[in-house]
Amino acid sequence: MFYHIFDYLEQFDFPGAGMFQYITFRSACAVILSLLIATVVGKRIIRILQKQQVGEEIRDLGLEGQMQKKGTPTMGGVIILLAILVPVILFARLDNVYIQLMIVSTIWLGLIGFLDDYIKVFRKHKEGLKGRFKVIGQVGLGLIVGVTLYVSDDVLIREKVSISEVGVVTSTVDEGFVSENSQTVLTKDIKSTKTTIPFFKNNEFDYAWFGALFGDYAEEIGWIVFIIITIVIVTAVSNGANLTDGLDGLATGTSAIVGATLGILAYVSGNMVYADYLNIMYIPHSGELVVFIAAFIGATIGFLWYNSFPAQVFMGDTGSLALGGFVASAAFLLKMPIFIVIVGFIYLWESISVMLQVGWFKLTKRKYGEGRRLFKMAPFHHHLEKCGWKETKVVTLFYVATALLCLIGFLGCKYMFL
Repeated sequence: MFYHIFDYLEQFDFPGAGMFQYITFRSACAVILSLLIATVVGKRIIRILQKQQVGEEIRDLGLEGQMQKKGTPTMGGVIILLAILVPVILFARLDNVYIQLMIVSTIWLGLIGFLDDYIKVFRKHKEGLKGRFKVIGQVGLGLIVGVTLYVSDDVLIREKVSISEVGVVTSTVDEGFVSENSQTVLTKDIKSTKTTIPFFKNNEFDYAWFGALFGDYAEEIGWIVFIIITIVIVTAVSNGANLTDGLDGLATGTSAIVGATLGILAYVSGNMVYADYLNIMYIPHSGELVVFIAAFIGATIGFLWYNSFPAQVFMGDTGSLALGGFVASAAFLLKMPIFIVIVGFIYLWESISVMLQVGWFKLTKRKYGEGRRLFKMAPFHHHLEKCGWKETKVVTLFYVATALLCLIGFLGCKYMFL
């Protein structure tokens, strides 16, 4: 909102109006405001939740210190949503398709999570929103993201072309960035189903490959495959983030680390020189995502103040589903869905551990008449607790693992081994 106001005022030489043109300035404002909302306003929201007795129902799983958490306020994800959306609305360009998609993604899954928490807390149904309705909502979001990326004329990638090809002269730096080394090059903007695959020498894969057998319809088949993969990954990552939210500060901290990684990639994607260096695509106007991601980082770090051990509030599904939706959507907007399998491997492993546990139990029950467990408990963080690990040690391990995976992801972009 402020961007559009000060963009108008700049024509009257209003003092300081030009600052709002720069993504770095607006990102700094967004992260500061989100931190303030999460910490200051968040405290008041926690008090309201306590007065309303919006407490978490705790199942006795035999874990150390578990029952001490009974009655801790839940639905704290509302704090995260406010701390993200308010700064984004104030400081981001609201006419940017990438910002619009991220707002929709955050609100969409946040509302699904809120409905689930509401049914659990106020309607006293322990199961919450039925699983099929959650999946329908997640699939719906994946469909919205995939179809929008297909139909929007603003979603393009920019490639360098030779002087013999038809192109236009453009800057190597996207609008909103400052660079002393900005140059002009011959480029063309194309609508593409390409995606970046880390660790491979020719690290761009085109989904149109799946439609090669269909001749003239290869591109359309490629987009259909792209939309299907979008649906699968959005559903998987949001569920994985939900499962990860089982210990104090676990989902919040890991999401902040992943968010910081995506923020760096969004910044790099807006500069052709940096994008070439990291072997990722140059995506015009994607740099605006830095503002959104800055608000996300501020919101998660601020919320961590109250959510770290011993937690004063739980985010509930309101927060965990929204976090997963943010991570998955941002990865697709940056043309790096495979990258999220690396940096967000914690989400994936938590989901896999549950599927392995359930599958192995059913298989052994059918074979031996008695179900056996692969892990002492699933998701995997509870298995480590059952092995005698302290909750804080498990959370620290996941933080370190996530940071290392993010570093590996960066190395996979720059250095090709396959």
